[in-house]
Amino acid sequence: MALKNTLNLNNLTYQELNSLKEIAGEHLTMSSKFGDYANQVQDPQLKQMLQQASTDAKTTATNLINSL
Repeated sequence: MALKNTLNLNNLTYQELNSLKEIAGEHLTMSSKFGDYANQVQDPQLKQMLQQASTDAKTTATNLINSL
């Protein structure tokens, strides 16, 4: 499941902002790894599942970054 929209993050503390930046970065890493795994598997259902996980993680990261 992906974060579908941006968020209103106007009143964040410095620590909360840094935590969200870390979370966005972790989602970018997950997207990359899921994509790599999808390219290595032969099973079509698993490949599709990993590709969707990669897309969802990228969408979440992008929406978090756009919210900052």
